[in-house]
Amino acid sequence: MSGGPPRALLLWCSDWPVLAAEIVDGVPATDPVVVLHANRVVACSERARAEGIRRGLRRREAQGRCPRLTVVDHDPGRDARAFEPVVAAVEEVVAGVEVIRPGACATAARGPSRYLGGEEAAAERIVEHVAQSCAVESQVGIADGVFAAGLAAREGQIVPAGGTAEFLAGRPVEALGRPALADLLRRLGVRTLGDFAVLPAGDVLARFGFDGALAHRLAAGRDDRPLAVRQPPADLTVTAEYDEPIDRVDAAAFAARTLAESLHERLAAYGLACTRIGIEAVTAHGQELHRVWRHDGLLTAAAIADRVRWQLDGWLSGSNGRGGARPTRPTAGIIRLRLVPDGVLAQAGLQPGLWGEAGAERERAHRALHRVQGILGPEAVVTAVLGGGRSPADQVRLVPWGDERVPARPGPPPLPALPPPGVTPPVPPVGSADSGGMAVRAGRRAGRVRVVPEPPWPGRIPPPAPAVVLPVPLPAEVHDSAGEPVVVSARLAVSAAPARLTVGTGRPAEIAGWAGPWPVDERWWAPAEARRRARFQVCLADGTALLLAVEGGQWLVEAVYD
Repeated sequence: MSGGPPRALLLWCSDWPVLAAEIVDGVPATDPVVVLHANRVVACSERARAEGIRRGLRRREAQGRCPRLTVVDHDPGRDARAFEPVVAAVEEVVAGVEVIRPGACATAARGPSRYLGGEEAAAERIVEHVAQSCAVESQVGIADGVFAAGLAAREGQIVPAGGTAEFLAGRPVEALGRPALADLLRRLGVRTLGDFAVLPAGDVLARFGFDGALAHRLAAGRDDRPLAVRQPPADLTVTAEYDEPIDRVDAAAFAARTLAESLHERLAAYGLACTRIGIEAVTAHGQELHRVWRHDGLLTAAAIADRVRWQLDGWLSGSNGRGGARPTRPTAGIIRLRLVPDGVLAQAGLQPGLWGEAGAERERAHRALHRVQGILGPEAVVTAVLGGGRSPADQVRLVPWGDERVPARPGPPPLPALPPPGVTPPVPPVGSADSGGMAVRAGRRAGRVRVVPEPPWPGRIPPPAPAVVLPVPLPAEVHDSAGEPVVVSARLAVSAAPARLTVGTGRPAEIAGWAGPWPVDERWWAPAEARRRARFQVCLADGTALLLAVEGGQWLVEAVYD
């Protein structure tokens, strides 16, 4: 079937939240058990279904049908933790597994079927291996696409290639997993996936929106995306075994250099480096030795070789410690050496600090800064913390050196690009600026912990941020091409396009381009603290870019761009 979705193999574990509760919490899955979320049943055991309990029932109704019911709270973390051994067992048979949800995982069917002798043999092998490794019963379905494979897995069925559309056609619309859409389709007379699939895609999009169009693709046997399989972590350890036990330091040095170069090449092949290295050795008598070395930078091949050589030297020679004490020397030579990289990160992912990351330079800089603070006071040495706000001055908070670097206001989400010059952006509703902050406070007063979206800071100027923020804004005058002052009305209407700018007592400068206004109406409910202004970005003929603000009819220069 050219152009269709690839064959997918999906493993499904029935009633997984119930099984996870048994695995983690010891709740017997053979008893009538239900898992509740928001006071409704989301999963139930086979015994509970025999008592008439179904998903979606309220707790009281479920307990009324089965008084001996065991109730378990829904815990997605518990379900995921319990499912990880199952996924690991599947990865022992096939590579490239994607976890759909706790209780279901999928992989491309082509590789396992060709390697294990067919799709049916691959399904049997995976189910058998999961049962032996994890003592978990499962079913496998194979079809064209993950959605169809998931439905097939509930019946343990293998859909022939090219037969997915026919397999889906007779399924009820409830199989889409969208109750609201299924209810609407039934009221419109569309009862099966086949009836839904024959509808024109454009009409479905116009009537049911994007989610309906996605469901329409699934009903027709076309998946919304390919499998996003997770790749098993690469084995980065290197091991060397020696026929002749190593009991001399010079031989150990040679072995260390060879093994270190091998480890460094393996890390470089994946674009990685490490900051810690674990050195493991096994002697001829079975004694196991282990030590971890840490480095504040990236370990090069020479650095790895040095540390392995130092450690082997210490083990083999039993160097003297303080007071003449000698560590116990191995009873035999080393026959196996293993290097385990730890603290692995991208090779370009370590950014040194201003004074370096380690050694005397960083400590000396810290001591110098603390000494300045001791002489001149804590406020003498400050660092900038970027946060939220509507003006550049509000977004930067100066924190004394050594204090917690917490912004005064939460940061905003990314902003859209600049509008064309002369185009007025939409005016936000008055008073909406502080709604996010009040929601946070209300949640705290009620004793609840909840996630509140970051405030959007309406009226904030778009990026890029200015390079220099003036501590005291400079007075200025803005005129139009006729020489008349440019004013901004209460409704944010600009009287004319700005043409010339005069800063203080300087000479007028031509304005080549401008954008704005960006209005700000802060703390309107407190007359003593209320502030209403509008800001503009202007570019002068000589290339200078400025941030202007008009407040109470007075123009001010607030910041300068690079």
